[in-house]
This record gives sequence, C-alpha cells and structure tokens, in this order.
Amino acid sequence: MFRRLKNINILQNTSSTYATMKEYNQKVFICNYSKRIFSGIQPTGNLHLGNYLGAIQKWIQLQDSKENVIWSIVDMHSITLSHDSKEMNDNIFKMTATLVACGIDPQKSILFQQSTVPMHTQLCWVLSSITTLARLARLPQFKEKRQTLKVVPLSLYIYPVLQAADILLYKATHVPVGQDQIQHIQLAQELAIKFNKIYGDTFPVPHALVTENAGERIKSLRDPSKKMSKSSQDPRSRLGILDQPDVLVKKIKVAVTDCTSKVSYEPKTRPGVSNLVALHSLLTGKSTNQICSEAEGLDTGKYKLVLADLIVEKLTPIREEYLRLIKEPIYLQKILEDGREKAMEIASESWHEIQNKVGFKNNICINESIKRIHEL
Repeated sequence: MFRRLKNINILQNTSSTYATMKEYNQKVFICNYSKRIFSGIQPTGNLHLGNYLGAIQKWIQLQDSKENVIWSIVDMHSITLSHDSKEMNDNIFKMTATLVACGIDPQKSILFQQSTVPMHTQLCWVLSSITTLARLARLPQFKEKRQTLKVVPLSLYIYPVLQAADILLYKATHVPVGQDQIQHIQLAQELAIKFNKIYGDTFPVPHALVTENAGERIKSLRDPSKKMSKSSQDPRSRLGILDQPDVLVKKIKVAVTDCTSKVSYEPKTRPGVSNLVALHSLLTGKSTNQICSEAEGLDTGKYKLVLADLIVEKLTPIREEYLRLIKEPIYLQKILEDGREKAMEIASESWHEIQNKVGFKNNICINESIKRIHEL
C-alpha cells in the first residue's frame, strides 16, 4: 500500500525549502508509515511549571489517547556545553522520577535514556554527510549561543543533526515541539527527504505537532517580558514543579505586578498581572475573562494568595510522588532498561535498513557482495 505524502507541516519556512518540500510532495511516493510520536527532554535542572504545561502535559494527553509514543531523556544533548558528570548521572534519575510522577506511564509509553541506544550517534554521522555547514549556521539557537562563547564547541554546531537522527531513527511521523524548535524540525524534514532521494524511501517526513504552546505563555515572575526559564539566575522567576509549598507561595507573593490593584487581563499594558491570570487559565481551563470576573473585588495581593493555593494543590501530589520514586533507584533503573529494550528493537531494525542502503557491510551484505563478485 502506498500513498502520496500530504500536508507536511512546515512553518516559517524559506521559499526555496518550501519549493523542495512541495516538489517532493507532488512527485515522490513513500510507504504508508503508521503514526508514531517522538520527543525528548534534557536532564538538566528541575522542571518548572512552564515545562509541565507546555510539554509534559501534552505528552501525557498523547499517551493516554493510546498513541504510539516514544519519550527520550536526551542526555547526549546535555553535554554540548560544560557539565558535571556526577550531576548528570543524578539528573537522569531525577528526570525519570519527575516524568513518572507527572503521569508518564512506562506501560503506555516507551521511556528511555538516549545514550544507551548507540544507533543515535551512528545515524547522526550518516546524516552529517548530507548536511552542509552553511545550513547548520542558519539555525537560531546556534546563532544565539555562539554570541556568549569565546570558543564554540563542535557539538553545539552539529547537535541539530543528532536531534534529526533521534527523530528519524524511530521513523517518527509526528514531533511535539514549541515554536522555538520549528526550524530544527524543518532540518529533520529536509534530511529525511534528501536521504530518501539519495538512497530510496526510508524515512517518513516528520510533522511538527505545534499547538498553542502553553509554555510560551508562561512568563518570568520577575520579568514578564521574558519566558519562564530554568536557566534564569533568579530562582524567584520560576515555579519549580518540585518546589516546597511555602516556596511556591513566596514566589507568587513577590511576582511582579503593578500599582493598580484590580485583577485584569491586559498583556500589553499590564504584563505582570496578566501573566498570573494566564497561568491560572492554563491550570484550570477557564478563560481569562471568567477568571477576572471571579476575581472581581479582590486586589492583586489577595488574588495572588488564591492562585498560590491553586498551584500548591496542583503540584503537591507530583512532588510527593517524586519523593517516593527517587527513593527507589532500582525501580527507576528498571524503567530505563525496559525502555531501552523497546527502543533498541525499533532502532536496530531501522539501522539495519540504513546500513544496507548506505552500503555499510554486515553479514548479509557480505554474502551478497561475494556472490556479485563471483558473477563478475
């Protein structure tokens, strides 16, 4: 069964790339791949509420909808810049415990550690042979980070190729991402198309699952002109999902608002209080208008206490489950080992196909090559 590839999700694309995609869409037939969703998260720092609402909550929804989902703790991406190896080991377990505490179910999803599946780097090398330096230099994250570095490591330059390998290795058809990752998904799309044209149909062209990114709407509590970020130097700027209840309350109390006491949603003129209302909306599913109506008669100080109680109620069960899980390292290791076995099964099949098409010799290829040489 074959079908024409349709509706490739390409946002903010250049005209030349779009033309290439359109031509591929019109002329090339590919196998009908079953839907598979892949995404990864780095084991760096504690997750904040923006991460949870913007990514993890979406993962859980996809998992519970019985989609074919693969989640990876992408530790290799975490060493593009300097890091502490002991801290990295601890963070892998912490991230595993955090994801499970949030609701990721290893029985419904594949959850594994990226570096334990060697095919990621093997495919990265193959894809790097069809990637140009000029193309990688146009990616925004590289442009941003190199401005702050005197010496730019090669890994920072080529990690988008590894990211593409992460996706294509599992023949993922969909990748949940935020707007800031769109150009990296475009690179994965381009590499899938280029590989297929050179070596024959191998990879589906992955679609970016870009819905309204809740994480983009959650701003820093100290500077609402910026996103909430775990890299901020001020810990009061973010709400860690593992923060103690009293810490969460203090952070909400000192969140930047303004001199007007009324609670309203006016992002342009009142970004601070509007950020709190947006957070309230994402936590409850209520509209911003409904929240402002319910807060009628409350000044921003009292409203902060209402919101703080809501956040504590939401995050306390996650924190308590995390504290239980982190005391069971053997169980967490078992989750990662089981996930690795499932991931390896898919990755090995893909890599065997890639080896044959690229021309790398394995036992089967050697026998076929000897036969052809004899015939000649």
